Amino acid sequence: QAQLTEYGGGSVQSGGSMRLSCEASESTDKRGCLGWVREAKGKLREGVAAICRDGSARLAESVKERFTISRDNAKRTIYLQMNSLKPEDTAMYYCAAAEVQWWIIQGDYNVRGQGTQVTVSS
Repeated sequence: QAQLTEYGGGSVQSGGSMRLSCEASESTDKRGCLGWVREAKGKLREGVAAICRDGSARLAESVKERFTISRDNAKRTIYLQMNSLKPEDTAMYYCAAAEVQWWIIQGDYNVRGQGTQVTVSS
């Protein structure tokens, strides 16, 4: 079983919305915090959002007014609702797991999924 499996992604026009989801294996889920990091061409890896089993969540400054992260512990799944998407949100989005929430916000992690591409056209 894959440790982290991402769903969603694709292409959308600027201003549109998209939802990503990520299912964690049982062992990966036990790390406590799940979230998303993204990598765009020519840019450094960026932490996007993270949420822990207790429901505490944090989003990066660049997305906090537009994105929402949520978690279903019973399904070991997290969701990233992305609204008002901008071309600069174009990147490969990776689901990530870590024991510490701020690791993910800083772009670090213990485990990472295969990634899903999000492309926002102007």
